[in-house]
Amino acid sequence: MLKGKIAIVTGGTRGIGYAIVEKYLENHATVILCGSRQETADKAVAQLKAKNPDWPVEGIAPDLGDYAAVKAAFDGVLERYGRIDILVNNAGMSSAEPLSAYTPELFRKVMALNVDAAFYCIRAVYDAMAAQGSGCILNTSSMVSRHGQPSGVAYPTSKFAVNGMTLSLARELGPKGIRVNAVAPGVTNTDMMKAVPDSVIQPLIQSIPLRRIGEPEDLANAFLFLASDAASYITGEIIHVGGQARS
Repeated sequence: MLKGKIAIVTGGTRGIGYAIVEKYLENHATVILCGSRQETADKAVAQLKAKNPDWPVEGIAPDLGDYAAVKAAFDGVLERYGRIDILVNNAGMSSAEPLSAYTPELFRKVMALNVDAAFYCIRAVYDAMAAQGSGCILNTSSMVSRHGQPSGVAYPTSKFAVNGMTLSLARELGPKGIRVNAVAPGVTNTDMMKAVPDSVIQPLIQSIPLRRIGEPEDLANAFLFLASDAASYITGEIIHVGGQARS
């Protein structure tokens, strides 16, 4: 589904991001995954190469909070491959502190990675995609962008911002042939969920009509569809992948 495409995936070393990278490789894309450190990026690449030595994947680790570093790294991708077709903004962080314990520093840290870095990455690929007359930008949102959450205010705030960025840039960049969409995961079986006790998870499962939490591959499938030509007439959408109907 992605044969010949060049994709950059941030937050691609584990969880949903890693599943996206693997799914794209299975569908014949060339993938550049971004990690928080070169060590973790290299480890993820090694794991993927162990599964299939022929997969065209490499790892980079630019500081996503530094636009100049992001631009230099993505320009390097452009120089090596001649084009950038897909950008997945998946890097992010959450926090669960109540407002009484929430510091301005923590709020800024969450917003910087979840919002500022997404903008930096989009801006860094924009010129190449505009020159090509084509491109696909995918942002990771969250179910809390619809409902909020009872604590940890910066995370849902950041995901509301991601949705706004997605909708606005879809309108602005559509005439240039660039599609912009987002995927909003529900409760998903990632490392973060492994720390949650079963007594909390089971009531969550009972509240989901499909009676299970999501797997990273469930999300990767949505990212695959939206990146493919099968979604060539879809832009400005936030696709909720959470096992339940929207309300």
